[in-house]
Amino acid sequence: MLHPGLAKKVTIYLNEDTAASSDFLYNEIFSFLLGRGVSGANLLRPDASFGSHHRVHEAGSGPGIAEHLPVRIEFVESVQKVEELMPDLCDLMSDGMIEAHDTYVYKAVARKGLSA
Repeated sequence: MLHPGLAKKVTIYLNEDTAASSDFLYNEIFSFLLGRGVSGANLLRPDASFGSHHRVHEAGSGPGIAEHLPVRIEFVESVQKVEELMPDLCDLMSDGMIEAHDTYVYKAVARKGLSA
C-alpha cells in the first residue's frame, strides 16, 4: 500500500509482439512487478501508435500489423521502491522505453473486505 508523500509514476512503452526469454516482454515485466510487490500496475493497450520509425500501427489495420500494437504499463510507487526495481527492470527491457516522473500521493486506500 502506498503512503501519502513523494512517489514516482513509471510508464513503460512496449510493443505487444516483443518477445522475451519465456513469454512476451510485456507479460514478463507485468509478472516481475507483481512478484516484486509493486502496489499496483495497469496494462494498457492504446488503439494506435507510432514510434521512431514513424509507421502508424492501429488495431484492425491489416494483416501482420495488428500484432505490432503498442502496450503501456504504468505504476506509481515510492521513490525507494522504484530505485530498487529500476536496475532489474532496465535489464529486462530489450526494446521500448521507460520513463519516470516525480509525483505526490495524497491518498491511497483499499476497500476493506475485497481481495487485492
